[in-house]
Amino acid sequence: MQISWKQEIKSVQQITNEEILKLILKNRKIKNINEFLNPSFIDKIHIGNFGDGFKNEVKTTIQLLKKIRKNNETVVVYTDYDADGITGGAILWETLHLLGFKAIPYVPHRKNEGYGFSVKGIDNVKNEFNPALIISVDHGITAKEKVTYAKKLGIPIIITDHHLKPEQIPDDAKAIFHITALSGSGVAYFFSKMIFEEFKFSQPGNIQAQLSENFESYYLALASIGTIADLVPLVGPSRSIVYHGLKEFEHTKRVGLQCILENAGITGKPITTYEIGYIIAPRINAVGRLEHAINALRLLCTKDKAKASGLASHLGLKNRERQDLVEKSVKQALLRLEASEGKPNKIPKLIILYDPDWNEGIIGLIASKMSEKYYRPVIILTKSDGILKGSARSVGEFHITNFLRELKKYLIDIGGHQGAAGFTIEEKKLTEFNTAALGLINKHLEDKDLERKIEADIKIPLSKITLALAKTIEKLQPFGIGNPQPKFYCEGKIIDAKLMGKNNQHLKIYIKDDASFPLEILSFNNGKEFINLSKGKKIEVVISLSVNRWNSKEQLQGILINSICINK
Repeated sequence: MQISWKQEIKSVQQITNEEILKLILKNRKIKNINEFLNPSFIDKIHIGNFGDGFKNEVKTTIQLLKKIRKNNETVVVYTDYDADGITGGAILWETLHLLGFKAIPYVPHRKNEGYGFSVKGIDNVKNEFNPALIISVDHGITAKEKVTYAKKLGIPIIITDHHLKPEQIPDDAKAIFHITALSGSGVAYFFSKMIFEEFKFSQPGNIQAQLSENFESYYLALASIGTIADLVPLVGPSRSIVYHGLKEFEHTKRVGLQCILENAGITGKPITTYEIGYIIAPRINAVGRLEHAINALRLLCTKDKAKASGLASHLGLKNRERQDLVEKSVKQALLRLEASEGKPNKIPKLIILYDPDWNEGIIGLIASKMSEKYYRPVIILTKSDGILKGSARSVGEFHITNFLRELKKYLIDIGGHQGAAGFTIEEKKLTEFNTAALGLINKHLEDKDLERKIEADIKIPLSKITLALAKTIEKLQPFGIGNPQPKFYCEGKIIDAKLMGKNNQHLKIYIKDDASFPLEILSFNNGKEFINLSKGKKIEVVISLSVNRWNSKEQLQGILINSICINK
């Protein structure tokens, strides 16, 4: 484990909490500190603020939609089945619906149709709805051949996406709104807002008011779910979406969100990026992983409380089923890796595992768990309808999608971003692919790249860690990718340590230095380290700061990220 820090504050140094906050932002290369701490409300941001402004694309889109509405033709919102796609699809479908369009949501079945556009999916849409237009949400930028296929059937396609561009984009698309700074739901939000601004005066005043309120509240909440779930950096417009969107959860009027919060047992609690990323988004994702994702979209759009309650319960059940399935499959993957590779120190730089019986809806989660455990890129494959589907996860700065594109001659298709990718491959090419991938990885990664690294924002004396500092640091919320919770490196001596939790799986450690009061530090799922902790032992810790609020009281707590005990 390598531990470093960007800045050091000495015990004799006079510095305020606000100055520490600004120091963190400066080291993170945040230029406009006031804008970062007080993100612009979303009504000041428009689709034209991105890229080249999309002037031609906007003009083409509006002209086509005017023609479609005049002729009472159908628009299909063809959305991805993950939380980002489902939330973005809900925003776009409801916007079109309230503006008087004959709009139909379409979510492909993960197993039967696969990710994004497929010939089978386009045929289904053509035969069932015969649309005058398909609009993608959270996919499409890599679907050159499928877009051409739809064009031959007489169906124009507008693409809204945020994924990494391939070498050849779908030039047969009617228009492409591609914005990598946003999530798929973020692109859908601004795309829908653009349509609303153009068509709002054609609707009654109550519809105008309803949609205006939606874009200031509910749609922001949906876009914040997609942004957090898809691990989009929380800077710029994406930070604005999440900063303002999270506030909607506290007083939402939408029964879908209300029932998700009730089912998860978090009604009335402050909703942060943690609750979205680890409680809410997994429920939306679960149905798409194990069955058809349309029920998640229905939950987000329904106005019927009883229906919403039933759907939220169903999502909760599917999420528990997903958790059990992931736990079982990860155990299988670990056994398989140990059987084939032996001891962990002999594990290759790139882990590739295949099992035809793994559920394709969870292979990305298996890859994530394995990558976290061994800190190296992981590819997990399974079999589906005669071909192999793969999901990859990366570590550090290694760009897994670019890596896989170097191996594209073995693949049917590939898509993704720096940290994650998905692809398909013929089974007969798997052995050849494995050999090539394991050879290529040595050109990209050295052993030192696979050492876990922790970079603290500041090395700071324990005497300067205070409740007031922790409350000042809260101004940086929401935390997430691109804006992680600040980490502090501190040195002190252990004055006490206790096991806690139902099964003694957690730790509570108290440390201090010569000038400080004891600091309480929580270490989750780390009870096994209790044996190494003894009073008086010197300890170096990397922690984040938390304010424990309970019964109108506030208490400073440190959350342990890593520690080193020294026998002194």
